[in-house]
Amino acid sequence: MKKIVLITALLFFMTSCLQAQQNGSSNNVYSKSIFFELGGPGLASVNYDMRFNKTGQGLGFRAGIGGIPDYDVNLLTIPVGLNYIASKDNRNFFEFGAGFTIITVNPDDSGIFSGSFGHTTFGYRLQPKDGGFTFRATMNPVITEDGIFPFYGGIGFGWKF
Repeated sequence: MKKIVLITALLFFMTSCLQAQQNGSSNNVYSKSIFFELGGPGLASVNYDMRFNKTGQGLGFRAGIGGIPDYDVNLLTIPVGLNYIASKDNRNFFEFGAGFTIITVNPDDSGIFSGSFGHTTFGYRLQPKDGGFTFRATMNPVITEDGIFPFYGGIGFGWKF
């Protein structure tokens, strides 16, 4: 039940942000991107990222869905988080953020295991000012009940629009 409430709140939040964007000026639009990430908070995931302002920098959020299908174990991940990006040239960005990832193992079988972990993000993001191909390389220390795992990272490719 907790997961359903969380996912519903996330979808409501994303819809509100998109609606606010549509009501904004057409000359100065919010920076958005879709990217595939291997490693990182979603293990192997497709993600949506958007800034909360129209400068292309500053505070934003990411949300995704991913996992690893297998014959014996199906892993579903839902990474969400807030992030902040900054740049001097509007092309090469430093990114940092924090969030959490919901994990369910074998979701088709009522979830043999369900849980979540926290994560932080420190990394590099290459994205053109006016849209196009993007690249990300990040370190994502993972925070669990068992401690902090500092040496975990990810790499991503996508499209900014």
